[in-house]
Amino acid sequence: MSTVLAVIPARGGSKGVPGKNLAPVGDAPLVTRAVRECRAARLLTAVVVSTDDPGIAAAAHAAGAEVIERPAEISNDTATSEAAVLHAMGVYEERHHVAVDVVLLVQCTSPFLTREEVDGVAAAVLDGADTALTVAPFHGFVWREAAGTGGHGVNHDKAYRPRRQDRPQDLLETGACYGMRAEGLRRERHRFFGRTELVRADPARVLEIDDPHDLARARALAPLLDGGTSGLAGWPLPDYLPTRADIDAVVLDFDGTQTDDRVLVDSEGREFVSVHRGDGLGIAALRRAGLPLLILSTEENPVVAARARKLRIPVLHGIDRKDLALKQWCEEQGIAPERVLYAGNDVNDLPCFDLVGWPVAVGSAHDIVRGAARAVTSAAGGAGAIREIASWILGKELTQS
Repeated sequence: MSTVLAVIPARGGSKGVPGKNLAPVGDAPLVTRAVRECRAARLLTAVVVSTDDPGIAAAAHAAGAEVIERPAEISNDTATSEAAVLHAMGVYEERHHVAVDVVLLVQCTSPFLTREEVDGVAAAVLDGADTALTVAPFHGFVWREAAGTGGHGVNHDKAYRPRRQDRPQDLLETGACYGMRAEGLRRERHRFFGRTELVRADPARVLEIDDPHDLARARALAPLLDGGTSGLAGWPLPDYLPTRADIDAVVLDFDGTQTDDRVLVDSEGREFVSVHRGDGLGIAALRRAGLPLLILSTEENPVVAARARKLRIPVLHGIDRKDLALKQWCEEQGIAPERVLYAGNDVNDLPCFDLVGWPVAVGSAHDIVRGAARAVTSAAGGAGAIREIASWILGKELTQS
């Protein structure tokens, strides 16, 4: 199966529109919009954002992209997009021990790029083209001005004005998405070589943001062009839930996530909590599927360790900085945080939400936590929320296990 990698170059410096790649359009920053459409495309193996900016890195990571730090020498105004793509592709291959077959250059300054167009470019190269790009029908007469001679026609003779239907069809490069055979890009170090396929895009959606006026136009058009594609806090569409292909590990908070957040205390001071049998079944299925699992809890309570022993999964409890413990655990396991699903319910889970690619809130979570989550379960904590998460990830495998 071919490895198809989308690279979104998004450096921090922009003279025309300062902070451009983090500028909000519609429901999300530009970099988030690009990641969202790429992640929704069917033919992509992975999506990475190449950046030198911590804010862009955080937004890209939150949207579910893998982040690759771009070196300073290819982050200046004169650096080419091809240089960023080649560097990101090399880092991705080394990090994941795979060879990329097809690489896409996706520009987040084209805010209305669609997942269908991304798939169209990928499909063109997978089907035999060496390179591909998005284009849109263009019917205008192009003029060029030369010193001393005035204007002259570029795609027409100014003395002859044929009707649109009598002219050859001109196609405008949209600047949104380019696809290349990886080996050819390494050899040629340019996005166009060999046979180039043209992938038609909707001309009404073509817009490149190069100056503040373009940004204003994009914001005005977003309510019309986005339609029903708004997502929660800039995340992908609400009906997009994680599958096994998205997840390499599952980390679970305990109190309020695996319990209903109530504690019963007897006369001896012993504490009792209530858990859900269905959650145990879901965790067992995840374990059998080979997913690394961890319970991570602030509370240092024997009941947490006892529950972990019963479920046969590791536990870290009595942890003040859960995000630091989670980061260290990911490093020890060799797991990229953006491939981790973390389920929680309260504000002390928010630092972990910022670290992972799939922050999930249980249905009874605090409103702030629900707003920061990429997905929210229908079930409340302690009422089957973990089994619901397992069903997202495993699908039919859960019912067959």
